Amino acid sequence: MAKKNYLILFALLLFIFTQCTDKCGDKKTADIKNITDMTIKKVQNSLIEKFGTDNKDLIERGVAHAASLWRASDGSESEFENFCFDNYINDANEKLIVFEKTSKNFESLWGHGNKITLDLNENMHLDNGPYHKIDAMFAAYSPEAHFADDFYANKIAFVIALNFPPFSLDEKNAMGVNWNSKEWAYARLGDIFTARVPAALSQAISQAGTDADIYISEYNIYMGHLLNDKGEKLFPEDMVLLSHWNLRDEIKSNYANIENGLEKQDIVYSVMKRIIDQSIPEKVINSGEYEWNPINNTVLENGSEIQLSSEPDTRYQQIVNNFRSLKATDSYYVDLNTFIKRSFSGDKEIPQEEVEKLFDEYLSSPVAKEVGKLISKRLGRDLRPYDIWYDGFKARSSIDANLLNSITENKYPNAKALEADLGNILVKLGWPKERASFLASKVVVDPARGSGHAWGAQMKAENAHLRTRISSKGMDYKGYNIAVHEFGHNVEQTISLHDVDYYMINGVPNTAFTEALAFLFQKRDLQLLGMNDPNPNKEHLNNLDLYWQVFEIMGVSMVDMKVWKWLYENPEATATQLKNAVIQISKDIWNKYYADIYGVKDEPILAIYTHMISNPLYLANYSFGHLIDFQIEQYITGKDFAKEVDRIWSLGRLTPDVWMQKAVGESISIKPMIAATEEALKHIN
Repeated sequence: MAKKNYLILFALLLFIFTQCTDKCGDKKTADIKNITDMTIKKVQNSLIEKFGTDNKDLIERGVAHAASLWRASDGSESEFENFCFDNYINDANEKLIVFEKTSKNFESLWGHGNKITLDLNENMHLDNGPYHKIDAMFAAYSPEAHFADDFYANKIAFVIALNFPPFSLDEKNAMGVNWNSKEWAYARLGDIFTARVPAALSQAISQAGTDADIYISEYNIYMGHLLNDKGEKLFPEDMVLLSHWNLRDEIKSNYANIENGLEKQDIVYSVMKRIIDQSIPEKVINSGEYEWNPINNTVLENGSEIQLSSEPDTRYQQIVNNFRSLKATDSYYVDLNTFIKRSFSGDKEIPQEEVEKLFDEYLSSPVAKEVGKLISKRLGRDLRPYDIWYDGFKARSSIDANLLNSITENKYPNAKALEADLGNILVKLGWPKERASFLASKVVVDPARGSGHAWGAQMKAENAHLRTRISSKGMDYKGYNIAVHEFGHNVEQTISLHDVDYYMINGVPNTAFTEALAFLFQKRDLQLLGMNDPNPNKEHLNNLDLYWQVFEIMGVSMVDMKVWKWLYENPEATATQLKNAVIQISKDIWNKYYADIYGVKDEPILAIYTHMISNPLYLANYSFGHLIDFQIEQYITGKDFAKEVDRIWSLGRLTPDVWMQKAVGESISIKPMIAATEEALKHIN
């Protein structure tokens, strides 16, 4: 699971799925709604009288919505009336023409805007050598920041609001099952202009996000300079691991290390805890100048112990900055008037309360304790907190890491070698050569500065980008595993852009659905290397592995959600206060769901995830991605993998529930995975 910065990057997401009315807060008079209910009713009745009652609901909905966005600066009430009379489109053919012209132009705007954003972030995201502060300044610039202001000013936003009004999530779920692609495309066009967030606030959000990205992308630990209590170095001199992804993966890789894997895992976990509580010496971050023992937190310089200052809660200041910039836009929304609501009911289109309830049911299942007992038995020891990342159910866990590294480093010495092999990877997964060549031709591989991510195109004329970390020795197995995951994203991005009926429904319901395909790809990484596992229990082991992954990431997601609830309850909190709250929340979640299984309380490990810093409230997508991945995997078993992937991911951006119904015939559920885990336990035990 790797960080994703590639989806819907534009400022327009700051005002999707929401409305702004006279409750928007303390603004200038010119920015306050100035259309009375009497005028709204007058315009509605006049248009219904002129065009008849066939489209009565759309007329009433469109006029009311346009009025909710109209400000004194846009014109008087009489000017609003004239605008509606002049711009309402009743003829279906004319409406389709306007829709198609709008879609074509938005594809150009968003596609080129995405390309500009890629270019401006290049030196931040790619391994182009040291970056200068001017790179960060350019990366913080958002070319889409004035998108809304411009389109309200030229009245295009009002034409869309009047003729393509938005539907609520409940309405989409109720009616969307029977909508055709065009009706869905009309509804998605209506989602674009639903609130008026000033460009300055959009830019502030972009700046805070960029600052957090920079902080994370440079948070490396020089593993060759870590010491154990005997003063020994256990890691290769040139090993540099990014927090938290590479640190976590290093823990995973050492389950197969009989010689000193356990000690190395303990050291990595000590590093994680120092990062969480910010007792890590600031100068050992992204530096190999000192020798550091993370267990007792001592630092040596030229063999002599020295004192270094700890990191000054910078990790938590990034969260505070993100929170304050996002909260500043709350007053511009009515129904979704917190970032929590916008993230779940808005972006994910699954209410946060439903997410938390589903996760609680999964985490509380008694099957977790049975899986924990099995892992303890397989390890031959009591569980340790970092065994939330136990990797022993995977076939690769029994394969020596050095062997895997030698294979991938030889196969992919650089980014271009991986790019040249993408078509072959798809052929191995079942795509015909011509189709595989087309999909592969739409993906460019870049050497990443961080752990890597996938960045999709927003127009058909551009390519998706696969960013992956490759050392001078070539791509190690960890990087390859992540790259296969990211390639799954790229394939989704390409299919859902090129194969949907209308541009306005390009994409997937939310990022969990792109995670699902990435997981489907990632679990086939050994197969792609020609190292299939002949184990007759493979399916049961895979199910146990997936269950345990979800058990871990759902707990982290619960921490993420509860941290944001705490922030809204304590909006003036300092970074230090937030740090203490995050640590306590992570311990509370641990004690509720994990302590009984692990036999130890008050562990903070669930707070290590970097997504909480640079991708607020993203983590739940991984959990949903796994659930969706599992349901789809079950559904496509025995079917043509490539054909089903093409069919399912060309459905377009429907709501999650409607998408799942059309994809596999059922809603998102934890039951299939729990049932499969129970069955797996019977066989493995």
